[in-house]
Amino acid sequence: MSREAIYAALFAKVSAIPGIKTSSRRMRHFSDVPGQEQPALFQEQSPETVTRPGKDLPRKLYLNAHLWIYAKTDDHTISPAPMLNALIDAVEDALDEGSDPMTGNQTLWGLVSHCVISGKIETDDGWLDSQAIARIPIEMLVP
Repeated sequence: MSREAIYAALFAKVSAIPGIKTSSRRMRHFSDVPGQEQPALFQEQSPETVTRPGKDLPRKLYLNAHLWIYAKTDDHTISPAPMLNALIDAVEDALDEGSDPMTGNQTLWGLVSHCVISGKIETDDGWLDSQAIARIPIEMLVP
């Protein structure tokens, strides 16, 4: 198991989403990403979770990440929310695409048992400043 290979595979999967102008595994604050570089996607590694279900049972390792999506419009009369919603849908579609035919799970080319959106997707629809933001939690179970 290689953490780096898993995080790189996740990034390869989601950074290929059509319409993304900027993508990186190095986080940038939305104020440092000009409108012409958006929509943008950034991947942030998050704390890992290890569980031991019982004595003499193997550990379960969950790698976690957050995907940050930024979408901005220059027209303050138009909400960037529809663009943001389409990009969240595209992330879901990317994680569904190429799933294991037996289990239906996204395995990132066999590196993990599953890779799913897990938890609350937080959004700011950008009505106040035309800058929309989404934070999508990703969970990957390492076999």
